[in-house]
Amino acid sequence: MAETSSDLHRHHPSIDDIDYVHEEDDCPIEEVRMTVPTTDDPSLPALTFRTWVLGLVSCCLLSFMNQFFGYRQNQLYISSVSAQIVVLPLGKLMAATLPTKRIRIPLTGWSFTMNPGPFNLKEHVLITIFANSGANGVYALHIVTSIKAFYHRKIHLLAAFLLSQTTQMLGYGWAGLFRKYLVDSPYMWWPSNLVQVSLFRALHEKEKRPKGGQTRMQFFLLVFISSFAYYIIPAYLFPTVSAISLVCLVWKNSVTAHQIGSGIHGLGLGSFGLDWSTVAGFLGSPLASPAFAIINILAGFFLVVYVALPLLYWGNVYDAKKFPLISSHTFDNGGNTYNISRIINQKTFDLDPVSYDGYSKLYLSVFFAFTYGLSFATLAATISHVALFHGGTIWRMWKKTGEAMKNQIGDVHTRLMKQNYEEVPQWWFYIILVTMVALSLYACEGFDKQLQLPWWGVLLACGMALFFTLPIGIITATTNMQPGLNVITELVIGYLYPGKPLANVAFKTYGYISMTQALMFVGDFKLGHYMKIPPKSMFLVQLVGTVIASSIYFGTAWWLLTTVEHICDTSLLPDGSPWTCPGDDVFYNASIIWGIVGPLRMFGKLGVYREMNWFFLLGFLAPLPIWALTKKFPENKWLAYINMPILIGATQGMPPARSVNYITWGVVGLYFNLYVYRKYTGWWARHNYILSAGLDAGIAFLGVVIYFALQAKDIFGPDWWGLLADDHCPLAKCPTAPGILVKGCPIL
Repeated sequence: MAETSSDLHRHHPSIDDIDYVHEEDDCPIEEVRMTVPTTDDPSLPALTFRTWVLGLVSCCLLSFMNQFFGYRQNQLYISSVSAQIVVLPLGKLMAATLPTKRIRIPLTGWSFTMNPGPFNLKEHVLITIFANSGANGVYALHIVTSIKAFYHRKIHLLAAFLLSQTTQMLGYGWAGLFRKYLVDSPYMWWPSNLVQVSLFRALHEKEKRPKGGQTRMQFFLLVFISSFAYYIIPAYLFPTVSAISLVCLVWKNSVTAHQIGSGIHGLGLGSFGLDWSTVAGFLGSPLASPAFAIINILAGFFLVVYVALPLLYWGNVYDAKKFPLISSHTFDNGGNTYNISRIINQKTFDLDPVSYDGYSKLYLSVFFAFTYGLSFATLAATISHVALFHGGTIWRMWKKTGEAMKNQIGDVHTRLMKQNYEEVPQWWFYIILVTMVALSLYACEGFDKQLQLPWWGVLLACGMALFFTLPIGIITATTNMQPGLNVITELVIGYLYPGKPLANVAFKTYGYISMTQALMFVGDFKLGHYMKIPPKSMFLVQLVGTVIASSIYFGTAWWLLTTVEHICDTSLLPDGSPWTCPGDDVFYNASIIWGIVGPLRMFGKLGVYREMNWFFLLGFLAPLPIWALTKKFPENKWLAYINMPILIGATQGMPPARSVNYITWGVVGLYFNLYVYRKYTGWWARHNYILSAGLDAGIAFLGVVIYFALQAKDIFGPDWWGLLADDHCPLAKCPTAPGILVKGCPIL
């Protein structure tokens, strides 16, 4: 929901806001008091036949579709909100039609009924948790894709499967260790969960069809059918409409014009797309982003792409003109794609320093190098921003948490949960933790050490995740901001164990993703805490959902990697083929930068890009002027909208996201979350999220239908000018330095 200035301030409570009021049905956080009901009906069934059926179907569908679309030119991420909306009428339909007779399970004393009564809120929450497991991707599959599709090496099926499962499941251990502090404490309030609570309550309100209008479900079906029907154009008949660059259509032979006009390989001036997957494919649905966040991201995009990038490129910083304007690939000093085979020892699959010194240092496009600098700055800015704007509140809440845990004081929600439901035994979490650490060691040390990461690397990654889960969990639970560990983990293993690409990405995944998973599990536990879901039911749904989702993600990836010919290889794919793997391409090049060559030869004393380290300091200092201005001019409410971590990190999605994705995402987001929200508030509140879910679902289903009906049989659409899944700006990828020879480019 778009936020007003007062909303924004409410999301950052002051110390005065969190004084505990000793009333039986009170909570110390105002937002929670306003949003979360203080009642519970323990008699409502939660883990029912309907929960299992709809939950598992949602989990499986979202897992398959998100991985399936993850390899495509325009990625599409389908969130759990889509399932959250769709399962409501299905649950009510099952309640109206299924028999109520109890069914006995043979050879046991157990029985169940397919229809325990009206479809209720607790079932709906658990189904959404199932769907959330399916909506959260398996980061480790980037490693599998890099090995098979880019490095063209073999990896044992079981090793790849264990890598996928353990990196997702390790988080349960950390979640179990810290849930007492991050869930039971009323001061750890997880702001993002309040949006979910509000949506659940809105969906379960009784609804009458407005005169001349539609119910929410009728509106969803209308949008779904329209999206499904339209997507045949950009997905099959006319892929070029996904990114149209007017400048390139006018000036067809100018490298500079193509660099300025290309929405895929350039600045994107005059570029737009007529495809919802262009809008939402990389940055998520703009309809679900608050207006202040969209404005910050667009401001950061403008400053980086339209101010900093032209100055860096046409100023020829780091020999920028030898390379494309925007590219995630790696290059040698002659402007050619870096020949990794020349510097790798093929037997040990690590860096050969002598060959590297005799060939060339590794070069990046100036934009890609600058993006790494911005990632350093974003991490540092997040730390200082949280300290300056939320430090007092976090410290006060943490002290209150300590007092509450010591004196066993909880708010009404904690009391209701302890009064009505059994806790999850702590040893359940310990068993999962020990098992997953053991399987992680086996995955990395076994199978002829195909993943390269030694046992001490696995334990160090687990140690980093363990160390950071609580402090970052406190930040997330109180400010809704989550600093990532990806840069730190890459740096640490890059210096400790250089030259090993797979060890680097495996360490990053075990250290970074296991912590992220832990915070997702804890956040879901807090949602269950607010909605009064039995903790054991919540645990079981999360566990089963994660195992099944990880398995389906893995199975889908392995199937596509072994059946789609030349997947991820844009030089060999036929025209119209969508299997370009933009996200995996960036991940693969990151494994070269951080793993094979390593931070010492990239950003250290032996590297070309040593100056990028200054971004740590610049990012750390960046929030200070904004904080000082808010203190000096507290009456200027607009200052509260400036969020330096979001602004600095705005272009972190580029690449694989392109200029056209940012432009269309921003335009659509501002239209709905500023103009429509202000002028048609009632319509926005009723239809905005449902519109987003319907557009996503229509594209997802037609994309799968087109693949199985046509593309799996190598039928990629009619052979004509519009079949190219590009913006017809081929010269945008060309260098502009004199004498650089690149195929398809003029020599200047």
